Amino acid sequence: MIRINLLPHREERRVARRQQFYAVGGLMAVLAGLIWFLGYTVISQYVSIQEEQNAFLKREIVALDKDIEEIKRLKEQTDSLLSRKGVIEALQANRSETVHLFNELAKQVPEGAYLKTLKQTGGKINVTGYAHSNSRVSTLMRNLEASPLLERPDLVEIKAVQVGNRRLNEFNLNVLITRQTTDEAKGPGKGAAPGKTAAKEKQP
Repeated sequence: MIRINLLPHREERRVARRQQFYAVGGLMAVLAGLIWFLGYTVISQYVSIQEEQNAFLKREIVALDKDIEEIKRLKEQTDSLLSRKGVIEALQANRSETVHLFNELAKQVPEGAYLKTLKQTGGKINVTGYAHSNSRVSTLMRNLEASPLLERPDLVEIKAVQVGNRRLNEFNLNVLITRQTTDEAKGPGKGAAPGKTAAKEKQP
């Protein structure tokens, strides 16, 4: 009977398996480290690229903010210039309108009527004066209604007063200014507006 001692063989197999386990474990550790390093590198690159993009966007936003401020400043200057232009044009128009208004009133006041005061509030003119009779006031109102520059006369009050040794009628009326366009003001027929006729009457 032959006896075989298997202990050394089993010991060798255990040692071989242990070495194989350590080798596989080391290989897995190296592979895991390599994967971690590659992942870290890729993520770092993405983070770096994103930070560069963020820095670029910040610079562009700062530049855009400056452009917006410049545009706002230019807009404020433009609005200011347009406002000044509007004021100048309004003053010029009012100056011309005043001249036309006095000329028109001088033409439309009939004989026997005299103006005392004129007061303009926006497009409304308040007129006070004296007339020899009520018919003179009626004639004045018809003339104002037919005027190309004035319209809608409205009698506020008329009363008899004593002026010196004469008895007159003091009147107070409102009339509106008809705003004419530039073409109408330059046209050949600015002396008479459409639908209106010169109804000025002369009475002794």
